[in-house]
Amino acid sequence: MTQPTYTAFLGPQRLATGPLPETLRTVKAALDALASPRTQPLIVFNDETGRPVDFDWRGTVDEVLARHAPGAKAGPGRPKLGVVSREVSLLPRHWDWLESHPNGASAALRRLIDEARKADPEGERRRMASLAADRFLTVMGGDLPGAEDASRALYAGDRAAFEAQVAGWPEDLRLHALYLAAPAFGAAP
Repeated sequence: MTQPTYTAFLGPQRLATGPLPETLRTVKAALDALASPRTQPLIVFNDETGRPVDFDWRGTVDEVLARHAPGAKAGPGRPKLGVVSREVSLLPRHWDWLESHPNGASAALRRLIDEARKADPEGERRRMASLAADRFLTVMGGDLPGAEDASRALYAGDRAAFEAQVAGWPEDLRLHALYLAAPAFGAAP
């Protein structure tokens, strides 16, 4: 399994793409080098999900890395194993069915999800890429010309229309949108 990558943007300019420690080091160095207060928003994206990730940039780069290292946050679940507790709302009959399975409801849900993901791995890969690209488009391109049509083309699987809609966007945004969307069209990023 490959290490997840993160991409940082300062306004429309891409600052870094890479594994979390590398990206945080690059961004922290860029922030420390700014001569005046920044006027553009700084947004770091998890490339796998397309979701923005918040970071506390105070202190040294080592302090930033320590705060955001995997397993650094304590809370419900087993964070060192990547298990995060969340709420699931089901009807009583669903809970009864889940609890009748060996190892309890959580194990049964994990098995069901794994089976569904294995049933159509290519479809799952495309679906996840579409979601990630659309999340990125919403945050970074939502106000740009053609953003809604780009999203429609993404979900329709129309690569040519997608590329046409993002063609006039700032280069770093356009290239990253194309990178994230590539697997949704059946291509490697």
